[in-house]
Amino acid sequence: MRLKLLAATLLLLSFITNAAELSEINPKITEWQLPSPMFGRTVTAGPDGLIYIAVPNANKVTRFDPRTQKFREWEMPRGHQPASLAVDRTGTVWTTGFGNGTIGRLKPASGMIAEFSVPSGGGGPHSLVISDDGETLWFTMQTGDRLGSLDTATGRIVEYETSGNPSGIALDRAGNVWWCRSTDNKLGRLEPRSGLISEIDLGRGTRPRRIAASADGMLWVTLYGKGQLIKVSTQTMKVVKAYPLPGGNAGAQSVAVDGTGIVWANELKTDSVVRLDPATDAMQTIRLPSINTGIRHLAIDAASRVWYVGSHNGKLGVID
Repeated sequence: MRLKLLAATLLLLSFITNAAELSEINPKITEWQLPSPMFGRTVTAGPDGLIYIAVPNANKVTRFDPRTQKFREWEMPRGHQPASLAVDRTGTVWTTGFGNGTIGRLKPASGMIAEFSVPSGGGGPHSLVISDDGETLWFTMQTGDRLGSLDTATGRIVEYETSGNPSGIALDRAGNVWWCRSTDNKLGRLEPRSGLISEIDLGRGTRPRRIAASADGMLWVTLYGKGQLIKVSTQTMKVVKAYPLPGGNAGAQSVAVDGTGIVWANELKTDSVVRLDPATDAMQTIRLPSINTGIRHLAIDAASRVWYVGSHNGKLGVID
């Protein structure tokens, strides 16, 4: 038993990187107060450079124009409570209606809003991602333990059973769907053409929260239960490296990869963002200008600027 325990410990340690000494950097950071600061939860950048924010407790989608620094809001249908959003190539905004079990579609030019009901009757639509061709929207249902796909042309929704209160979701270069299964400590993987579902067991207490795909075919995942950021190979279905985050067990939350391959992550309980260069394993901390931020999602725009929204203080920010 002791030999098995020692072997398991050595295996885990082999994943953990002895990264370069952690340092702090001070890039330019600008913040704005949201007009409806009721738990801004998710932020994303549209193809035209406009920034969209999901504000579930105010039941609104908010848009910010970085050029004019002005906000605009749209009231969503009653009970929608948008948890996440994404913008397709046409500028259409798609939302997950966590409150009423729907997927929302907002056309900002006309203000037209439509909802598509999940067939199973709800399930807490949580996170979403759009395929490269814009034809399919994939989303997780956190309370319904399902994965869903929506045909953006017809609104038809197909569901797949899963487990573990699925949350974060991403697509790899081959178009496979990956999602975090927090309460059963696994990643799920779906091959859309065959419908085959497989998984990666990340180990007891890891609680994966968010996931992002990089151009080199790797996946980056935050482990809320371990305070780590891990790199996963989509080819071998194995963890390549694990990076302890500076806050320890401070709620590893969001992760995003910019156009140069730099990985950005944050911890929910610290007012900071972490920058990791995978080429050198150098990790740097960026202290935010506000306190009690509560970042739940990071987004990258076309210029590789990092956008965040504070779910605790209702502020939108950008790291240049």
